[in-house]
Amino acid sequence: MTEPLSIEGTGLALAGVERRFAGSGRGRQPVVALRDLDLVVAGAEVVAVVGPSGCGKSTLLELAAGLQEPDAGAVAVGAAVAGPERLAACAYMPQRDVLLPWRDALGNAALALECAGVRAGEARRRAEPLFERFGLADFERSRPHELSGGMRQRVAFLRTLLAGRAVLLLDEPFGALDSITRASMQEWLTGALAVEPRTVLAVTHDVEEALFLADRVAVLSPRPGRVVAEIDVDLPRPRPPRREVVTDPAFTELKERALEALGC
Repeated sequence: MTEPLSIEGTGLALAGVERRFAGSGRGRQPVVALRDLDLVVAGAEVVAVVGPSGCGKSTLLELAAGLQEPDAGAVAVGAAVAGPERLAACAYMPQRDVLLPWRDALGNAALALECAGVRAGEARRRAEPLFERFGLADFERSRPHELSGGMRQRVAFLRTLLAGRAVLLLDEPFGALDSITRASMQEWLTGALAVEPRTVLAVTHDVEEALFLADRVAVLSPRPGRVVAEIDVDLPRPRPPRREVVTDPAFTELKERALEALGC
C-alpha cells in the first residue's frame, strides 16, 4: 500500500485505490471491484457517484467509512487515515433506513446520541426540537410501521446528522421509495443540506438524482470501477423546485454528458 495521505479540514480523499475480493469456487480469479480510483471531496461539498451495477459504488463508500481497507492506494477523511479513525469521522447511512421497530421515531433519531454516550432522556431532549425542522412534528411518538417511507428516511437522516460527524456517506438513500416520494425527498434533502451543510459523498444509480443533489458528479466505469468523468453542477443552494431544474436545457445537457460517460 502507498503511504497514507491526509486532507485539510473535513474533506475526503481516495488516491490510487484498488479493492479486490476472493473469487468463489475452485480456481476462480480474484474479483477487482475498484482499480486506480482517485476522488477528492472538498469540505462542505456534495459529490454524487453514479456508475453501472457492480462497479464498486457501495464498496467505495465502505472504504471511505473505514468499514473496509484498500488493497492498494490510500484513503483519508481529514487527517483520519486508519479504518477506525475514518469510521469515527464519518456518519454512514445505508440503503435501508434500519429503524428499530420497538423504538418510536424520536428514540430512533436519538440513538446516534446514545451511541456517543449521551443518556437516553437527554438524547431525546436534544433530538426533539429538530423534528419540526425535518417535517416530522407530531410524529415523535410514532413507531416506524406507522410512518410513510419518506418519513422513515427523514428519521434515518436526522439520526445520521445527530451523530455529529462532518462527513456523511449516503448509499442509495432513496432507492427504496416510489418515484413521487423519491422526488419530494430529493428536494427535502437539498433544503436540509442548505441549513445543515456537511461534506457528502452519495451513491445513486439515478443520474437525475445525482445531478439534482450534488455540486459535482463522479462517473465510474464498469468493474473494476474508476472515475472516468467528473461533471460540475452549477446550481444554487437551496435548489429551485425539482420540476424546474430537470426541465432546464442546461440540466438536460449535463444529463446527456453523464449518460455519455456511462456509455448509455
